[in-house]
Amino acid sequence: MNSQKLTKLTLSPVNLESRRKLEFSSGDTVRVWVKVLEDAEKKKYRLQAFEGTVLARKHGKQAGATFTVRRVASGVGVERVFPLYSPMIDSIEVVKRSKVRRSKLYYIREKAVRDVRRKMKNTVMANDSTAEYIQNETSQSLPAAEEAKTE
Repeated sequence: MNSQKLTKLTLSPVNLESRRKLEFSSGDTVRVWVKVLEDAEKKKYRLQAFEGTVLARKHGKQAGATFTVRRVASGVGVERVFPLYSPMIDSIEVVKRSKVRRSKLYYIREKAVRDVRRKMKNTVMANDSTAEYIQNETSQSLPAAEEAKTE
């Protein structure tokens, strides 16, 4: 047999070892730098940060490992699921570490909704009282206007 020297074959532009060594878990706040295609013809990319709380990490350190990040943007909850070894991810930074008692934090979705509903209920009540106040003011001023017309 011919002994050939095997060359190292790279299948992905991602440094797999550095991604494998990343230590973050549910509850941590991470900043994920994503490559966004800006011009398809020129294949021009720009970096965009997505910062939020990690809700879940799935499939450990396998090739199909993913993690879910949630953030609230303009009062709307936005979640993204990122493949850990995706070449579209430039880097992952751990901004803040948190200690949580669960591995999946999906309950945060309902918790956020409850907080928003509570705030909305308060604003609706404030708007109703202002509407009543405005209605009372206009009804009181109407008789005075009618008296002015009769004179």
